[in-house]
Amino acid sequence: LYVFLHMKLTLKYLDKMRCLRKRSAVSFLGILVICLLFMNLYIEDGYVLEGDKQLIRETATHQLNSERYVHTFKDLSNFSGSINVSYRYLAGTPLPRKRYLTIGLSSVKRKKGNYLLETIKSIFEQSSYEELKEITVVVHLADFDSSWCEGMVQDISQKFAHHIIAGRLMVIHAPEEYYPVLDGLKRNYNDPEDRVKFRSKQNVDYAFLLNFCANLSDYYIMLEDDVRCSKNFLTAVKKVITSREGSYWVTLEFSKLGYIGKLYHSHDLPRLAHFLLMFYQEMPCDWLLIHFRGLLAQKDVIRFKPSLFQHMGYYSSYKGAENKLKDDDFEEDSFDIPDNPPANLHTNMNVFENYEASKAYSSIDEYFWGKAPSTGDLYVIVFEKPIKISKIKVITGTEDRQNDILHHGALEVGEKIVGSKKGRQCTTYLRLGEFKNGNFEMTDVEHKVLFDINCMRILVTKSQKEWLIIRSISIWTSQPPSQ
Repeated sequence: LYVFLHMKLTLKYLDKMRCLRKRSAVSFLGILVICLLFMNLYIEDGYVLEGDKQLIRETATHQLNSERYVHTFKDLSNFSGSINVSYRYLAGTPLPRKRYLTIGLSSVKRKKGNYLLETIKSIFEQSSYEELKEITVVVHLADFDSSWCEGMVQDISQKFAHHIIAGRLMVIHAPEEYYPVLDGLKRNYNDPEDRVKFRSKQNVDYAFLLNFCANLSDYYIMLEDDVRCSKNFLTAVKKVITSREGSYWVTLEFSKLGYIGKLYHSHDLPRLAHFLLMFYQEMPCDWLLIHFRGLLAQKDVIRFKPSLFQHMGYYSSYKGAENKLKDDDFEEDSFDIPDNPPANLHTNMNVFENYEASKAYSSIDEYFWGKAPSTGDLYVIVFEKPIKISKIKVITGTEDRQNDILHHGALEVGEKIVGSKKGRQCTTYLRLGEFKNGNFEMTDVEHKVLFDINCMRILVTKSQKEWLIIRSISIWTSQPPSQ
């Protein structure tokens, strides 16, 4: 059929050629050769491995479907409504008062190992008494084996009875009758049939969990059932949320692994639940989350370091396979997250590509990268309001580019702002110290600087041939200055 269409097009082309004054046998032969090449191409294509052709077809179909569903997803107004599921309450019940944060976990029976109890224990042990007042933990026991569910409920109820009574812990189950078809699904990416069934069911497990949690709190964070938490992780999360006030976000990430530490506004949960159900058989949940974020106009990942959650499971819930993934950005005591107050940033260094100045000041996993700096080059931070600083920490270079550090530099703070909003600068600076091995750190700054700080700058004191990466600039503030 394809060859026939090409022949038809060729004949049409020849008809047009007859109307032209300049006709030649060379043109006809050229067209004929092209036609024969197309025929040859498709004859040879018949010898391509059937598996590869199938994968190409499925990928193309999936991409087309994704483009088609973008409009469907955006236009569905009922996505703000809940999914009609009658949940079984296995332990605990929702409290009438909304909490600040819901922590959701979905768990199934594993062939090897079980980490759910340790995960729940870590959540509660790493939270202070004040933090416990602001969280609700919801565990979805998503296995269809009722005896396993009953056994897990008994264990959870015995170990965490006081948290259940206090309304901090609920265990739920969505009955199998509410699940869509899980057999004979599309085998995208050439995944084996049992793998497709596992990841498709997992998407539905999460959808039902999100649906249940939509009205329990202001924010929601997803964990897997085999993680441990950093100390006072809630306080760190609240600090980050406060720092993002006034900026748009869909997902904030506190771990780079899987579906661990992903934070959402609770009002987005119904749409996310519907989205996972709509595409449940297409791809794994962590891939779907990337598409969801993009559909709601958050183009880039917003991930914070250090990570607040660490994967601790050794065996995967899929077939008990080994899973040794670890988040190397995790810190057990990551309570001390910097404030980095609002500021304007600029530099006179030659910036490489899009590694602009603002990326060093963000707590997101990005950095500033400039070409070989010269003596007198500056990286300047001008704060929107004068501040009191308690601690400063600047790190240059990365593990991959350990020589792209500031070899000779100093850090200074300034006062007495002059200029308009666009060109504000300080007239007076005080030098706090020199960089050592590419880094600068100072505590008790408020005791060494007697004025309210308007600016901070990094000064290159000697030219270097190496480029400069400013990996992170962290500023901790003390009490706000009196106005």
